[in-house]
Amino acid sequence: MENQSRPATGYPASAYPHPPPPNTYPNSAATAYPYAAPPPPHPSYYYPNNNPHYPQPYPDPRANFARRLFAVLIASFLIALTVALALWLILRPRLPDFRVDSLTLSNLNLSSSSITANWAINFTVVNPNKKITFYYDQVQAAVYYNDVSLSETTVPPFVQPTRNQTPVRATFAAAGAYVDKAVVEGINGSRGSVNFNVKVLARVRLKAGWWRARQRYLRVYCGDLAVGMNSSSSAGGTLVGGPRECRVAL
Repeated sequence: MENQSRPATGYPASAYPHPPPPNTYPNSAATAYPYAAPPPPHPSYYYPNNNPHYPQPYPDPRANFARRLFAVLIASFLIALTVALALWLILRPRLPDFRVDSLTLSNLNLSSSSITANWAINFTVVNPNKKITFYYDQVQAAVYYNDVSLSETTVPPFVQPTRNQTPVRATFAAAGAYVDKAVVEGINGSRGSVNFNVKVLARVRLKAGWWRARQRYLRVYCGDLAVGMNSSSSAGGTLVGGPRECRVAL
């Protein structure tokens, strides 16, 4: 019985199982590998920005500056718009009114290419505002025939308080001023009256209590001022049709 329990090799039986041959592993129903399969990678490893625990990249300082600048500009615009609207609601500013009351033409003398004449124009300037004072720092005026300038002049500065009417007189003189032949023919060919245009450019300031506006340019246009020529002499005439309102723009 003892001889049957020994192996044929003549060595005593080993208490441990024989190791598998090289390049072979024990067959397992769970896996075909000797080690467990590694877990799938966490999505945050591939998309670190989706992981709240992953350190986020530093923002671009130029982008932050651009956003802040844009926000400041928008805020400044809204504040300025609000202030302007509040001032308009409080002051209710209106442009002044200009009216030509009279126009006198004298010493008219025309040659083939020149004109000699004198004009005297009386304006009435009305300030309809209750809280705004106008400061006319510089006033320039010119007389035109159609679009041709015949003479220019400067009106003395003046101040116009609220709810005020100010008379303004402007005198013009042309002494042998060169003009195109078409101007001479147009004036000579007029039947009984000649139409002149007057333009006024004024540099004004607006003031209402503590509020002061920057200097602005006021533009006035008085068109088609008909001057009736005297029947006894063609050297002069006066405005016909009564006072004429002028267009005013700021």
